[in-house]
This record gives sequence, C-alpha cells and structure tokens, in this order.
Amino acid sequence: MRRYVADLHVHTVLSPCAAVEMTPRNIVWHAAQHGVDIVAITDHNACDNVPAAMAAAKDTDVIVLPGMEVETKEEVHLLALFAKPRQLFAWEKVVDAHRSGRRNDADRLGAQFVVDAEDNLLAVKEEMLLTSLSLSITETCAQVNALGGLVIASHVDRPAYGLLSQLGFIPPGLALAAVEVSRRVSPAEAAQRFPAIGDLPVVTASDAHTIEDFLSGPKMAFELEEPTLAEIRRALNNKNLRGVVLLPPG
Repeated sequence: MRRYVADLHVHTVLSPCAAVEMTPRNIVWHAAQHGVDIVAITDHNACDNVPAAMAAAKDTDVIVLPGMEVETKEEVHLLALFAKPRQLFAWEKVVDAHRSGRRNDADRLGAQFVVDAEDNLLAVKEEMLLTSLSLSITETCAQVNALGGLVIASHVDRPAYGLLSQLGFIPPGLALAAVEVSRRVSPAEAAQRFPAIGDLPVVTASDAHTIEDFLSGPKMAFELEEPTLAEIRRALNNKNLRGVVLLPPG
C-alpha cells in the first residue's frame, strides 16, 4: 500500500475559462515536479485534450485519469472519471447527442484549444462548452456508472453550479461516489456545514484553471495498492485497507 497525492479536477486550454498556460504538457510537467501522482483532466463538457495529457505523461511517473466536468440541464457540475479512454470516448458520444448546438463566443467566453502532447495547436473547438447539456443529474450519473466510471459532485459548497446551491439537497439514490468541496471549505468540516452531504465521502481538488491554481489548490491523498480509478473507488469506500488521507492546507 502506498500514499498517492491526487488532483481530480484540472482544466486544460480546451476549457474556455482556462489560461493558455494550461496545456497538457505543462500540467503534467508541474505535477511531476511538485509530487502530484494522479491528475484527472476534466474539461467542460469535452475531452479532446485527454489523449495529449496521457501521451505527455507516458515517460513520467504521473498517472492521468480520463475525465470530464459535465454541466447537467439543472446547471449542476459533475465530475465524470473513467479508468480507460475508450470509456470516456463512449461517454463523449452521449454528451455530443445532448449538446445545445450553440457555437462558442471566443471573444466573450474564451477560445477552446485542442492541442497535442507537444503543445502544438491541432484545432479550435467551435461548440459552446460553457453551457448545460440536456441530460439530467440522474441520467448523467446513471450513464457514467453504466460505462464503468464514477461521478463526483463538483464544488458543492459554491453558490453557483453546485448540486446543493442548485437543488438544495442531494436526490435520494443518486449514484454519486463522492462530493467535492472547493478550497473555501475543508473536507473535515464539510459535512457539518452542509448536512445534506450525509454519509457521502468528501474530497477536495484544485479545480485548476491556471498553473498557480494547480500548485496552490487543495489536493487529496489516497492509500492505494496502485494508482487506478478502481483503487480510488475502494479508497472512497474504505475497503481493504484503502482510504482517503486529508492533507494539511498549503
């Protein structure tokens, strides 16, 4: 068993709100330099830069988890994490069928860049990513889980785009693996401040849109046998000596 430091919520230049420095290669390089073992790439409603991040990490000790931050029709943000790219790409097909059809306004919202592992520009994504899909929270959780992924409710402590701020409660039976809190609230105090969380595991992450966000933002540590999504799932459920470790601030 080993302790792995993880950041499960990181945006690249594909997200229009992310800085141009947030290329997959730069994220992986900083992770390797600063002891971040596991990074989940979770761009808004898209996953085009996941292959570049995985390729950039190939000759490093950094593990990249394929992921996406989904905005449901209720304007709730959910992290969808997968073990394998093929699962993520299957999920992307579902997302594509539920997009708004609107085009991105790069001048107002920011450009959406698709790059390779060497930071070369491959394309500019034209679909508007910063908008809700026509999928509900329940549908999103069910379909991600059916594909073998897990769902974490993003930044539930925030006044916008969080499950609690949008609904005021967590629907019974919702297939969530955990809830995430931002740097404004520690996981240790989250359940007390937000009783609706109940018995769900609480994690935190940087939600990085800049390298400074990534370096200074909160991380989690997991006691795992190996750095895989299956092991993280076991750790969230405290199974077989796996577990979640709260890191000190900063």
